[in-house]
Amino acid sequence: MRAVVQRVAEARVSPGGEVGAGLCVLLGVARGDSARDAAQLAQKIARLRIFENDEGRFDRSLLDTGGAALVVSQFTLFADTAKGNRPSFSAAAPQEEAEPVYDAFCAALRALGVEVATGVFGARMQVDLVNDGPVTLVLE
Repeated sequence: MRAVVQRVAEARVSPGGEVGAGLCVLLGVARGDSARDAAQLAQKIARLRIFENDEGRFDRSLLDTGGAALVVSQFTLFADTAKGNRPSFSAAAPQEEAEPVYDAFCAALRALGVEVATGVFGARMQVDLVNDGPVTLVLE
């Protein structure tokens, strides 16, 4: 799995939902990823200390702040451009394999008490966000 995590003041996806302060998570599922992988990544993201404390240091997590997460499926995170100019997405899981793992990731965040909004899996979507910081991390 691969995730691009952005700290946001607000984010929305259309079609889909929106959140206030928290995280926007662009989530790619690779071939062979499992619900267990999804749960582990959800734990990591929910506990990332990328929110500032009163002294301005990164010391608080999404769980500490009570923030929400907008989770958007993004198979293009597995683009391979090593050969030519047209990206290959062969490392990305096919939809029938990826969607249950994506759902497991969202369920794992919710089980931790995080409010989760999502896009529509497999749809063409428009994502709008206000990156706070900016703070952007790539996790695998």
